[in-house]
Amino acid sequence: MDSFEGLIEFVSVAEHQGFSAAAKFLGCSTSHVSRQVSRLEERLGCALLARTTRLVSLTPNGNAYYLQCKELVEGLDQANEQLRLQQFQLKGTLRVSAAGTFAEQFVVPVLIEFAQQHPELSVEMDFNSKAVNFVEEGIDFAIRYGQLADSNLIARKLADRPMMAAASASYLKQYGIPTHPEQLKIHSCIISNNDHWGFENSGESMSVKVHGRWRCNNANAVVEACEKGLGIAYMPKTNFAKLVATDKLKPVLKSYWSKGSSSWIVYQNRRFLATRARLAIDYLLNHFADWNE
Repeated sequence: MDSFEGLIEFVSVAEHQGFSAAAKFLGCSTSHVSRQVSRLEERLGCALLARTTRLVSLTPNGNAYYLQCKELVEGLDQANEQLRLQQFQLKGTLRVSAAGTFAEQFVVPVLIEFAQQHPELSVEMDFNSKAVNFVEEGIDFAIRYGQLADSNLIARKLADRPMMAAASASYLKQYGIPTHPEQLKIHSCIISNNDHWGFENSGESMSVKVHGRWRCNNANAVVEACEKGLGIAYMPKTNFAKLVATDKLKPVLKSYWSKGSSSWIVYQNRRFLATRARLAIDYLLNHFADWNE
């Protein structure tokens, strides 16, 4: 068991780039951290950290060792937290930012189930597609769709969202049924987020610039305009599912639909995620593990 002594201190120094910062994070003295790391290096017979008066950095051996130890320490943290969970119910407020029909129709019911399992937990959902400041707004995680911008946030895939093009029978009767994506250029298209629609043709991607009389960033409004005959819409399948099932909308260009994008759970990159957030995220991921649009 002696071989485990100093691991937590070493990982903390590596992540905080200094003994003082690590000591502050761990709630102990700087001398204790320094002593524990030095003893660890002595047992291993090599230097893990390169120390100067201003900077502490990992040696090549230290970097390789850190990558291994980090998983051990995180596993220990999770084991400790799981043990604490068995002793009390989740409390506090889970704050979630979400946007889109998918979140409304499919994510909300799952979070309601989660809330029912934890009677002392409150849930606040903010339906807004704006960029989230997780710290200032106190958001635990966000549900987002599509291509994510590079950032220091953690993004975990919730579900793939294949696309569907559809139109009302009245529109197709009046203007004809397109047989190739290029023909959309002469059709009225209902535009949601962008006017470049991506399709697939024999494994090759293709993009078509479309135009139309109705543009809106709300999926429900796009679907309603489509149902009323304003044109052809192209969005994830779930947006059209009910109207296609009742024959109020007709799928078109099926052989060219793209695989689309994905919906994601996004949260702040930090070592200790609140228990309520981590368990809610795991609950969502487990629910959607085998989900098909």
